[in-house]
Amino acid sequence: MRSSSRKLYLRLAALVALAGIVVPVVLSRPSIAQSAAGEHAFAEPTEAAAPAAVAENHIPAKNLFSMLKAGGIVMIPIGCCSFVALVFAFERAIALRSGRVIPRPFVRRFMHKLHEGDLDRDGALLLCEESGSPVAGVFAHGVRKWGRPAVEVEQAVMDGGERAVNGLRKHVRVFNAVATISPLLGLQGTVFGMIRSFNDIATSQAMGRPELLAGGIGEALLTTAAGLTVAIPSLVVYLFFLGRIDRLIVEIDALGQELVSEISAEGLAENARPRAARVRREAA
Repeated sequence: MRSSSRKLYLRLAALVALAGIVVPVVLSRPSIAQSAAGEHAFAEPTEAAAPAAVAENHIPAKNLFSMLKAGGIVMIPIGCCSFVALVFAFERAIALRSGRVIPRPFVRRFMHKLHEGDLDRDGALLLCEESGSPVAGVFAHGVRKWGRPAVEVEQAVMDGGERAVNGLRKHVRVFNAVATISPLLGLQGTVFGMIRSFNDIATSQAMGRPELLAGGIGEALLTTAAGLTVAIPSLVVYLFFLGRIDRLIVEIDALGQELVSEISAEGLAENARPRAARVRREAA
């Protein structure tokens, strides 16, 4: 269990480190037009082109910090959404580990003792309290109905399962919220940037100067790109955790049905006959 959790931490750390390296490189990398302009700037000017014209056509590349600063104040809430999604991704990755939700040693020992008849109601409750895992909580709800009809025990297990599901789905909606809000914040920043760009063009006598319009629109679209960069991974993480929760719920349900067949009145009566026959054989 410790080795699996250690591997999970290493994978998450590697993913975060890779994102921290790749994203700044991709965002700060100059476009093809910028590269071509840079090469043209370093080339020797011909007789028809003056050095001043070459310098004017050169488009300088921007680093990540300047791009974030150009996005405006809307980049702050987008960054906060990114931080929240990252924090809860670590929290849910730890909380939804299979070894934490359904610890195999506890389940094997619990079911083995029930099948062998070495466990009574109080002993079963004590084992569940010592484990403290979500599946142990489901078992505890069923054990409290020990010896009752199978319908009552199954209903108790279902009630415990609902509480366990609520605990597993805790904080998962945060990723859906981030995936929904981040693109809207990016679109809002783009709208504000477009309004500011057109206002600047209207007051700067920019007729015949499309580079002013293109530069303003490019900076305005930075917020949309940032919002999508945060929203897409958040949506992927949200779907991933939903799939893991569904798998854990199916496994807990199967274990709950096995528990009902062992501790219900019908199950105890059915299991008592083989045990009695085994005792008689051992005595003989």
